[in-house]
Amino acid sequence: MDSYPIPRTCPLDPPSEYRELQAGRPITRVRLDFDGSEVWLVTRYEDARAVLGDARFSSDFATPGFPARLTSQPPGPGTFIRMDPPDHSRLRRLLLPEFNRRRVEALRPAIRRIAGTLVEDMAAQGPPADLVEALALPLPSQVITELLGVPYEDRDYFHETTKVIGDRNVEPEQRMKVRQDLRHYLERLVAERERQPADDLLSRLGAHREAAKVTREEVVGVATLLMVAGYETIANQIGVGTVALLESPDRLAELRERPEALPAAIEEVIRHQTVIDYGARRAATTDVEVGGRLIRQGEGVVVVLAAANRDEEVWADPDRLDFGRFGDLAGRQEHLSFGFGIHQCMGQLLARAQLEIAWSVLFDRLPGLRLAVPLDEVPFRSDMFVYGVHALPVTWG
Repeated sequence: MDSYPIPRTCPLDPPSEYRELQAGRPITRVRLDFDGSEVWLVTRYEDARAVLGDARFSSDFATPGFPARLTSQPPGPGTFIRMDPPDHSRLRRLLLPEFNRRRVEALRPAIRRIAGTLVEDMAAQGPPADLVEALALPLPSQVITELLGVPYEDRDYFHETTKVIGDRNVEPEQRMKVRQDLRHYLERLVAERERQPADDLLSRLGAHREAAKVTREEVVGVATLLMVAGYETIANQIGVGTVALLESPDRLAELRERPEALPAAIEEVIRHQTVIDYGARRAATTDVEVGGRLIRQGEGVVVVLAAANRDEEVWADPDRLDFGRFGDLAGRQEHLSFGFGIHQCMGQLLARAQLEIAWSVLFDRLPGLRLAVPLDEVPFRSDMFVYGVHALPVTWG
């Protein structure tokens, strides 16, 4: 029986074994390295959508058979990505107004101001620079802390917190302790915002939570989730996406010649570099047939989003960056980097806005940007749940 995760051989491509599985065993049994349990591995695009869109597959850690239970303690109140309806629906409804198009568009000037300052500071210090420390980490950190109303002077604390939570090599007990410390910090902040409201997300959640039948503990859980998920994934998408663009000079030249292609380029980079490296986890609550395989009640499933996003049955020459795939926004095929179904990422508009502004400002200000080291010397995050780069040495001029 195959083990999972499967190590990469090329840092910018998923393991080649996924292509072999899609051809012969698109839904197959594997043994998880984390705890030795056996689950179904789903690698094909259509099968991935079938699982993610089916309410009979649970996202709840407490569901029998849920894969890779890294700790005996379930996620705390408010962690709605690890909940099923109706609790998932109740909490998601409370947040929807915070991530609609109007709210995200209102944030764009602030995002552009932050990105511009960060890139100007990097340029003023001169090459070489670490793009992770200069832009990829601080941009989403400042955006999410500004959105939530968290004092930005605590940014180093949040950097270290998310690093520990996302590290597969950290003991589960240590990861849980760090997450609990973060919750305690946010508990104090939520209570403070209820006493003295401000123009931020935490204050608005506090004002509406009773009408929405949401507890203060759940608001703290929601804030914890947003702080981790809304920061780490975008930071790593900026990092590894920049590497992919720099390693594709023809595509970068296309962007410079046709800036209007940036929205399509962002979709393609997100498809090509799927940072949710481990996959989406589910457990069957009843017997379900998917792709000709019977998945029985109580069996766990891991949907490999990176494999689905490189499925040759859906994407022609899937390993190539091709902005034309998303040129027709109305008729485009949807990638799965933000998930699918009721758990599709509700912060995706904000993520796209940050990527668009980050790359627009970066490549406009530093047109000669390039890697300062060979690709094989870039430290990729192969030891983390969210893929990316630990550091990104760049130069320009």
